[in-house]
Amino acid sequence: MRIASITLYRLELPLHRPYHLALGEVTAFDTILAVAEDSDGRRGFGEATILTGYTPETIAESWPAAAQLARRVAGMETPDAKDLIGLVAHHQPFMATALMTAAEMLEGNPLLEVREPARVPLLAILNETEEKEIAAEIEARLAEGYRTLKVKVGFDANADARRVRFIQDALAGRARIRIDGNQGFGQDDAVRFAGALKPDNIELFEQPCDAGDWKAAEAVAKVSTVPMMMDESIFGPDDIKRAADLGCAKFIKLKLMKAGGLDSLAAGLRLIRERGMTPVLGNGVASDIGCWMEACVARTLIDNAGEMNGFLKPKARVFRNPIGVERGAMVVKAGLPALIDDAALARLAADSHRFTAEQVGA
Repeated sequence: MRIASITLYRLELPLHRPYHLALGEVTAFDTILAVAEDSDGRRGFGEATILTGYTPETIAESWPAAAQLARRVAGMETPDAKDLIGLVAHHQPFMATALMTAAEMLEGNPLLEVREPARVPLLAILNETEEKEIAAEIEARLAEGYRTLKVKVGFDANADARRVRFIQDALAGRARIRIDGNQGFGQDDAVRFAGALKPDNIELFEQPCDAGDWKAAEAVAKVSTVPMMMDESIFGPDDIKRAADLGCAKFIKLKLMKAGGLDSLAAGLRLIRERGMTPVLGNGVASDIGCWMEACVARTLIDNAGEMNGFLKPKARVFRNPIGVERGAMVVKAGLPALIDDAALARLAADSHRFTAEQVGA
């Protein structure tokens, strides 16, 4: 299939409320949306929401790089385009994923073929920090049907430990807890924090230390009272194998934007199981498109709560019809997804570029 045109949109998607991470406070998503189209008007789309700190990529660098790549890809057959994008993905996985998934969808990737409606369980994040508000938030999320809750730590080890213990007591076994360090701890604090955790109903403890500090990951895993999960440290198959060889994680989380495409994401999830670990999937910093694609993959390859809840955070949606959530699960409809809302893109786009085969001389 030939790519007749690619349109890029640079979106700024303000959030309903600030998203507090150890990396800093996020108030809006910086998103690159790629829309590939063939000569018959069929479309494929993909996104890259850039969160600097989680990735070395920045929106200022990724936007012109995406335009340069789109210019080269316009007019190519999809297999050739995917080969070229795959080379770029080694250095700029987030940006490249936007174009790769657009090409994969245009080509007709079977991972996105939803023949029967599906429900993909999601986790919910506990955002409050004061006990009274935390207790109310817990009851609200449980009433909505969520049975896995995420707690962000990595700010102050002692205060974080008290908050986690309060949440455990308030939940009283009614839901699982995932603790996410977001690289916020140094090794000493992480070791102390992980070693003192009361394991009741804690499913896992995610990435407390810097992504490149594998020695810290080993040290924490040796003393942790709960299973460890690696996230930011994992960029490809070699990292998955390293985590398995070092024994520093029972869980590995992948995100579509880091994987470089749908097929490589599925291969990574299968490799995690082959190496005796459990895969977790999902991006809390993504729009409708990335989260919907991850949910399509999760239908058949994941058996735990998905983290693809980023689409709930922005005030504006990219799809014309919002993705449904029922009883703590994303509703994945059969057939093609809702159409992209072109009117919304016109309002939200800070910039856009369209490249056609004719323009670039392909």
